[in-house]
Amino acid sequence: MARTKKGPDAVQLLPHSLHAPEPVKEFQNIVLHYYRTCGRRLPWRTTRDPYAVFVSEVMLQQTQVDRVIPKYSEFLEMFPDVDTLARAALKDILAVWQGMGYNRRAIALQKSAREIVSKHGGRFPRQYEQLLLLPGIGPYTASAICVFSFNQPRIFIETNIRTVYIYCFFPDGDAVSDKDILPLVEKTLYKADPRTWYNALMDYGVLLKRLFPNPGRNSAQYQKQSPFQGSDRQIRGLLLKQLIGVTGRTEKTLIARCGNDAPRVRRILSQLLAEGFVSRRGGKYGLS
Repeated sequence: MARTKKGPDAVQLLPHSLHAPEPVKEFQNIVLHYYRTCGRRLPWRTTRDPYAVFVSEVMLQQTQVDRVIPKYSEFLEMFPDVDTLARAALKDILAVWQGMGYNRRAIALQKSAREIVSKHGGRFPRQYEQLLLLPGIGPYTASAICVFSFNQPRIFIETNIRTVYIYCFFPDGDAVSDKDILPLVEKTLYKADPRTWYNALMDYGVLLKRLFPNPGRNSAQYQKQSPFQGSDRQIRGLLLKQLIGVTGRTEKTLIARCGNDAPRVRRILSQLLAEGFVSRRGGKYGLS
């Protein structure tokens, strides 16, 4: 039988191993019941628009939900569809993106939008294989769009889903591989409504992380995120912030405003040039 936790977070918890006559059904019932009674009301869960889903999935990569919610609404207000995003100036996109970090995601969003407009007439592909051909879309994002926009029964995994399966099926596991988890994801998939099912799994994973030492740490994929303060990622963000809303800044000015570590700032500027984020004209750097 599943355990029950007492107190304000009282919910029926999944057992560490399922021995019921119908273990898959028991697993599904517990996860879905929790979602129906305690599920998070997130703005991207109210839409099936593949563009809006795509924006949310890219924003949620390596960024906490609470930080994404206001930016998601702001981004869609500024760029409500693929056509608007495809035509937008990079400086305007990055201005809205400020505070999210990992600015490569913003440029990947626009590249995909431009390709959807030019090759698909502004309509999002429904097929997983076609989605994979878009810039910046990997197997997870393609699967997520298929599930959350078109309710297709794709098999995929992310950190909260991983947590659920490790907690339930690998209680004593160490360095559990996704290759071991994915067959269980497929076996337990609630095919009648994959969209609701994956949302439920993610919320249940959040619950487990709150109640117990994170079971996901037993995953072979687990990596502790490196500190942001003082990182190259922080310098990249500072450089881009200095270039928003100005016609250009000299290298000397950028070095002075981003920590006075000249070799490091020059190296990161070179990376931003190579990636197409910034350009250099007449001795000044500006957004492309």
